[in-house]
Amino acid sequence: MKVIILAAGKGTRLRPYTHDRPKCMVELAGRPLLHRQLDVIKSVGIRISDIAIVGGYLKNQLTAPGVKVFVNDRFAETNMVNTLFCAESFMSPGVDLLICYGDVVYEQRVLERLLETEGEVSIAADKEWRRLWSLRMEDPLADAETFKIKSGRVVELGKKPNDYKDVEAQYMGLIKVRADKVQDFINFYHSLDPSESYDGKDFENMYMTSFIQSLIDSGWDIRPALISNGWLEVDTAIELEKYNQMHTQNCLSSYIELAD
Repeated sequence: MKVIILAAGKGTRLRPYTHDRPKCMVELAGRPLLHRQLDVIKSVGIRISDIAIVGGYLKNQLTAPGVKVFVNDRFAETNMVNTLFCAESFMSPGVDLLICYGDVVYEQRVLERLLETEGEVSIAADKEWRRLWSLRMEDPLADAETFKIKSGRVVELGKKPNDYKDVEAQYMGLIKVRADKVQDFINFYHSLDPSESYDGKDFENMYMTSFIQSLIDSGWDIRPALISNGWLEVDTAIELEKYNQMHTQNCLSSYIELAD
C-alpha cells in the first residue's frame, strides 16, 4: 500500500498556531497531528518508505523522517485534488492507495475498517458525526455536507444539506483506492476538462468531494467505510483549544482514544 498525506494548505483558521508551522504540525495533546497520524498508519503494518506527504506552506517545517516529501508550490492558489496529484509519481498502479487529509487524527480501528472495505474507491465516514459536530459548532447542519448511501454505495456527497436526513454519515478525509483501479483513478483525473466548473470551483480548486462525486457520476463503485466516533478534525484554533482542554480534563476519550 502507498499512502499520500495532503498537507499543503496554510491553515488560516488555525491561526495563531499556524503562524510558524504547517497545519499538520500543530500539536494536539502535546504531539503534532502528523506524528499521531503516522503512528496509526505504521501500526497497521505500512512501511514508512511507502508513505509520502505533500507539503506547501512552510514545507521546511515538516518533520517526518523516512517519509518522502512532495511539494505543491502553488498551494496558495490550488486545492486538495491538485495537491494530491503533485505526488502522482508516488502512486503505483496495482498497489492500494490511501489518501489522508493532514488535519485529521483517528484510531487504528478506523483505518482498519477503511482498509477492509472493498469498493473501487472506499471512503471513511462517521455515522455518529452529529455528536462531534455539536461539540465543534452551535449549528451542526450549517457546516455539514450531504452523504447519501443507496444499496451499499455512496451516491452523493459534498453538497449543502437541507435536512439531517441528507447526512447519513460524515466524510472524514480518508480515502482508499483499490489496487486494480489506481491507474484508472489517475486516468480519470487527467480526463477531466480543465475549463469546466466543479461545484462552483475551477479545475485547480475543486474540492476532493467534487472529484469523488465525478467518479460516482461516471459509474464508479464508491463504498462507505462506516465508523462511530474515534476521530477528530482539527480545523480551527477554537477547536484545537477545546480538544486540548478536554484532554487535560480526561474527557476527550469519549470521542477518540489518543495514544501517548
